[in-house]
Formats: sequence, C-alpha cells, structure tokens
Amino acid sequence: MSAAQGPGVTYAEAGVDTHAGDKAVELMKDAVRATHGPQVLGGFGGFAGLYDASALVGYRRPLLATSTDGVGTKVAIAQAMDIHDTIGFDLVGMVVDDIVVVGAKPLFMTDYIACGRVVPERIADIVRGIAAACEVAGTALVGGETAEHPGLLGPEEYDVAGAATGVVEADEVLGPDRVRAGDVLVALGSSGLHSNGYSLVRKVIEVAGWGLERHVPELGRTLGEELLVPTRVYASDCLALVERAAGGVHAFSHVTGGGLAANVARVLPAGLVAEVARGSWLLPPVFDLVRTLGGVPWGDLENTLNLGVGMVAIVAPESVDGVVAHAAELGLPAWELGVVGDLSGLDAPGAELVSGTKGVQAGAVRMTGEYRTS
Repeated sequence: MSAAQGPGVTYAEAGVDTHAGDKAVELMKDAVRATHGPQVLGGFGGFAGLYDASALVGYRRPLLATSTDGVGTKVAIAQAMDIHDTIGFDLVGMVVDDIVVVGAKPLFMTDYIACGRVVPERIADIVRGIAAACEVAGTALVGGETAEHPGLLGPEEYDVAGAATGVVEADEVLGPDRVRAGDVLVALGSSGLHSNGYSLVRKVIEVAGWGLERHVPELGRTLGEELLVPTRVYASDCLALVERAAGGVHAFSHVTGGGLAANVARVLPAGLVAEVARGSWLLPPVFDLVRTLGGVPWGDLENTLNLGVGMVAIVAPESVDGVVAHAAELGLPAWELGVVGDLSGLDAPGAELVSGTKGVQAGAVRMTGEYRTS
C-alpha cells in the first residue's frame, strides 16, 4: 500500500495538544517549586525527580514507608462546580496521612493527572492545590505527569492519583505492637466528608433531585460548597503530637474507606477490642443530611463515611490530656473517643463488633450507644 496523500492525521487532530501541556507546566511550576527544599535536586521538568537522601545516614535504622491513592468520585463534584484548586488537598491527605499512621515523616510526593483534554489553567489549578497541600504536610512535590486521553475521558473529565514516600526509625514505628489494654482513643475531627463515600453521597443527591447550587440552611452554604470542602491534612500535626507526647502516642488510624470502626480495628493487636461510644461527639450536619435525605441506614452510613472523625490517635492514659491540649494548640478538634480493653463482655446488649477488615486479622472495635445529631 502507498502512503496516504495529503496532509495526513496529526497528533492534534487525534485530540492531544502538546502545546497546552507545556503551557500547563509553565503555569504550575512556581507552586511546585515552593515545596522544594535543598533536598530536591535537578530543578523542574526532568524525567525523574531527585531527592537527596543523605540525611538518612543519621538514622539508626531508617525504614521507608510508601503509599498511593486517588481522590475517587469527589472529582465529579469539582468538575461540576468548575473549581479545581482544592481537590489537591484531598489527594495529598489520602496519601500522606496513610504514611503518618506508622509514624513516618512524608518526604516527597509525585502526582498523576489523566484528562480528556488539557486545559492549562485547569491542570495548573489542580497542581497548585496539590502543591499547597504538600506545603501543609511538609512534603516536597518532586514530579508528576499529565496525560491526555481523548476518547477515553470526556473533554471536561479528569482523574488524579499520587504516591508518596516517607521515613521512620525502625524502633519508632507506630502500630499494633505498641497498643495495650487501657490505652485511650483520641479522635481528631474531620473537616467534613473528606474523600470517601462520594458514590453514596452523589447517589443520594441524585435520587433527591438536589442541585449543587442549592443553599442548605443547616450547612450554612450551598450543597456543592459543602461537598467540595477539602480533606484535612493531618501529617505534620500528627508528627508534632508524637514528638510532644514523647512515646505516649502508640498508634494512629486514618479514617477513610470503611468508616471509623473498620479502620481502627486494623491498628489493634489481636485479642484487644476498642470500645467506641457513638454519643461521645456531635455528628456534623452534613452526615445527618446524607442519612435523612437518602434514607440511608445507620449501618451503611457508619461503614462508609468518617462521621466527623478523620484520624484517631491511640494514646497511653497518662498522655491523653497532653495530646488533647496540644491538638487544640494546633487547631485540631480533639476529644476522648473510647478505650482499649480485652475481649470480655462481647455479649453486652447493643454491642456491635467489627473485626477482620481489609484482610487484616487484628483486633476489633465495639460500637455502642447512639449518635447525637443535635
């Protein structure tokens, strides 16, 4: 066969605009550079990000911690509202706050954005949000990728993902090995829905026929504004709590998909159960709105959303007051959530036991009482 005559098919005609990608990079680079300390080498735009790890030689036995995640269907809310500079906090929070659970300091992060069409200003907004959240977390944004996928994603659609690496001393790793009966659960409040359960939330508002522009008096803002509240990034504050408590913080649990009980159970040793009193905090209005608007059963709500608790610290009894007070100094709502005990009394009336989640055979959580909504 002879080659086709005429101008032929160009990459731009196939739906990929490399010039738009270059413009997006130009718009975002200052925000990315703002996260770079002297440990980041090689400047901006290389094939790989370089991070000077020579500081690790000062560790006795450094362990690297890594995590990767995305934002989920919350991006659909950002796209519908055409607001893209906050979704980065959701991405960074989902990634670095899994690392801090083991006591690791997040060192650096990379991001990946897939879109149907590169709109430079939109991509730059997304990355600026990621960079701003990395600054809050004390993490360098050392690289990323924007991929244009015409025909796979619609022109206005995109998805984001990221990965991060951190470091912790081997003898300072937090987790089940440190948790003992008598330890106290301290809740760190969420900023809202964070970035889990949006498939349920979006289905509820679809069935109810509510628009994102609808003003909701009990929320004090529009529905869309509430649904787009950024995830609280806990990493640097959690590390500060660990340092101040001087060994008093034994474990953290990041409350993401699966809800409070399932995630706390993952960081308890086998044979221990944490008892959580549902009435120990006031349910933020957005969660009760989802429940009542959609007729969502309490069990589904509890197993899907964070219900106002974004992170849980498991703390030695003598350190509880100090942790709660220091959290308040950091601007974090904190309160006693429950206590860790043994497996006795599991037949108590109204006790609901959650264990064996995420394939981890560890401890268990017993939820008791009822939630307070007012």
